[in-house]
Amino acid sequence: MSKGAKDYSKYFDFSNAKVLSEDENGKRIRINGREINIISEPNQRQEKMRGKQDIQVHYEQAVPNEIMGLGSGKRYIIYTYGCQMNEHDTETMSGLLEQMGYEKTDDRKQADLILLNTCAIRENAEDKVFGELGHLKTLKLERPGLVLGVCGCMSQEEGVVNRIMQKHQFVDIIFGTHNIHRLPYLVRDALFNKEMVVEVWSKEGDIIENLPKKREGMRGWVNIMYGCDKFCTYCIVPYTRGKERSRRPEDVIAEVRELARQGFKEITLLGQNVNAYGKDFTDMNYLFGDLMADIHKIDIPRIRFMTSHPRDFDDHLIEVLAKRGNLVEHIHLPVQSGSSEVLKKMSRKYNRDQFLELVRKIKTAIPDVVMTTDIIVGFPGETDEQFEDTMSLVREVEFDSAYTFLYSPREGTPAAGMEDNVPLEVKKARLQRLNDLMKQLSRIGNERLIGQTVEVLVEGESKNNTAILSGRTRTNKLVHFEGSKDLIGQFVQVKVYDAMTFYIKGELVTEPMQMSS
Repeated sequence: MSKGAKDYSKYFDFSNAKVLSEDENGKRIRINGREINIISEPNQRQEKMRGKQDIQVHYEQAVPNEIMGLGSGKRYIIYTYGCQMNEHDTETMSGLLEQMGYEKTDDRKQADLILLNTCAIRENAEDKVFGELGHLKTLKLERPGLVLGVCGCMSQEEGVVNRIMQKHQFVDIIFGTHNIHRLPYLVRDALFNKEMVVEVWSKEGDIIENLPKKREGMRGWVNIMYGCDKFCTYCIVPYTRGKERSRRPEDVIAEVRELARQGFKEITLLGQNVNAYGKDFTDMNYLFGDLMADIHKIDIPRIRFMTSHPRDFDDHLIEVLAKRGNLVEHIHLPVQSGSSEVLKKMSRKYNRDQFLELVRKIKTAIPDVVMTTDIIVGFPGETDEQFEDTMSLVREVEFDSAYTFLYSPREGTPAAGMEDNVPLEVKKARLQRLNDLMKQLSRIGNERLIGQTVEVLVEGESKNNTAILSGRTRTNKLVHFEGSKDLIGQFVQVKVYDAMTFYIKGELVTEPMQMSS
């Protein structure tokens, strides 16, 4: 185990656990007086396996009639950590709960059901969740009938589930990323049986269509695939999300068409690696570029996607994106490091020159493209020279913004076994230098827009001034301008007159526009 990796071994002692029953449907145990029904639990050895079995697509009623009214008169709240995929999972869970009769609340003291939808990508994300569980324990003691659940990527980790069973026994439900559709049944079991229910599937998940979703606002997320097969050495996602599983194109297109009918202005296609879409199909040759070409024809103003892997970003996709229309000129392309040596240790399957050649192709086809990225600082063994390679690549590409992270070992990944020999103070100093550079590049990118008129989708009022509206350009830049709140949800033209580091200022120059793709 590398220095700094989380050690959960102290939570693995189940000598105080008594097995009450065990059969093919799971086992029931008692720990410190708390009965736990373990239907299935995470197994990282199974999560590492990539089976060859066919992925099944299920079209079924999400909530059976006998559970429909179970939440009538009750309220729920979901706290979401992590990426857009988790946000979209929360939309699905909200849809399921509201079909059961639950109503959403923002007041945890009013809630009858609280779920923590967790992220496992970095250690501090886990620390936040366990800290929140500590606060919720008091609420649970005050209101024993409150149902508390932990779900999402953390629930796919063996050590996390064992820690909760041992040290946080006031939790009622633990479930993973593959069995979200089982939420109504798990809530029912927790309510009726008064015991902790653990159901985490380590097997590869099937694809469940027709699940209800509770979307809000003018922008919608659409999953096009699940999982990741890349196994970058630092990343826990292939274990927590499973292998790559693409939704059928007709199902994706039907969902996007329905969102267009409902009036959504912007759709973001989601996947751990969207441009691997379709590579798992055995009955057809239909890849991400083909899907984007078909969605390009749908009458919806803006289509985005994330996240993409440089290894799978092919020429056909670039050709399709260059058609523009409702395909926006913003590409998020995680590089992680500018050093070929570090990229090899990360198992990214491309080198510095290949990444720069891909960027050249994209900028040739889409000259005004705005590119953003993800970068990890302080990967095990990263030298000063290798970090300088990252800085020089960032300058050469001229990323407009970046999600930057200190390397954080994730137990069970290959990198967690590497010597984490970059001192913390060195990591922090490098991160500060990188962030300073990104601020410079972001401001330069924004200053280029001064004097230009840009299309803005108005999202809402500024938090600090209700006379100021904020919205996003096609390239996802934040814009502030004066206007009335009846413009919210509409497209307007704004002329830019000033540039800040993280947003631009402009003035409204037209009335709302009629958009067409």
